Amino acid sequence: MKKLSDKFADVRVLIVGDVMLDQYWWGNVERVSPEAPVPVVNLKRKTLIPGGAANVAANIAGLGAKAYLIGVLGEDQEGLDLTRILSERRISADYLIKNSRRPTIVKTRIIAQNQQIVRVDQEDIGDICDREEESVVEKFTSLIENVNVVILSDYAKGLITETIALRLITTANASNKMILVDPKGRNYNKYKNATILTPNKKEVYEAIGTDLENYDDLETAGKYLMGNYGFENLLITRGEQGMTLFQKEEKPRNLKATARQVYDVTGAGDTVIATLAVAVAAGKNFLEAAGLANTAAGLVVEEVGTTAININDLELIATD
Repeated sequence: MKKLSDKFADVRVLIVGDVMLDQYWWGNVERVSPEAPVPVVNLKRKTLIPGGAANVAANIAGLGAKAYLIGVLGEDQEGLDLTRILSERRISADYLIKNSRRPTIVKTRIIAQNQQIVRVDQEDIGDICDREEESVVEKFTSLIENVNVVILSDYAKGLITETIALRLITTANASNKMILVDPKGRNYNKYKNATILTPNKKEVYEAIGTDLENYDDLETAGKYLMGNYGFENLLITRGEQGMTLFQKEEKPRNLKATARQVYDVTGAGDTVIATLAVAVAAGKNFLEAAGLANTAAGLVVEEVGTTAININDLELIATD
């Protein structure tokens, strides 16, 4: 029987979305500042990690598959840093679009005693311009025939506009490529005709404008989204409650969370959609792929900070 790593090695995934640089400052707190009632962090080290859609690509690479990444970054030091750390993970920056008027999105998290003290964001979340939209579509069109599956990683930072989403989904469907979407915001019209969406529970709440107190509410919400927007598949991530997979004309399937100890959920959604995409491209059905994605997410939340899944770790505990 072929190992997962062997099955995933030939998979090629195209990711389009909001790329970010996740910066971590690690230190210790031993006193409170005399200037204000805030902790004083004694800085020990700094680390840089791909974030947002770049973290999705890092997870694809970590699974042993090939990642093609389209996004926008600034002509700044942070953009150079992101390009470098992507290269270290065997992810090409050839399809990233540089914008001198738009800074690279950076999320800086200050961590002390394995606890996040504060996060500082540097970003411009206005929609990308028409010229950049055309560049995204052009790059996407040039790559679509060379990949097995497509991911839209929407962090509502300005790249996945309604125009972009509809054009890319239409192009992917015309090429018979599955297109998976990690959505954001309330406008789910722009994701119509996608193969599957992977919102978390909070995002489902935002999309339909009602609270989700229990499973019955979640099932109703999932069926509403599928019926109202024509989705045939929906995977709702529920944190410590696991995931629920909805498929057209089938009963919802619950998958229990697998994490032994949750330290940090940052980037877990990126791991879910990356693993789901690679698994279905390798021949798994959505239920099997969701099971692998659930296992992968359980592994990354046991680490502090943004963490990409590693195929060797996944193979140790995943059943094929």
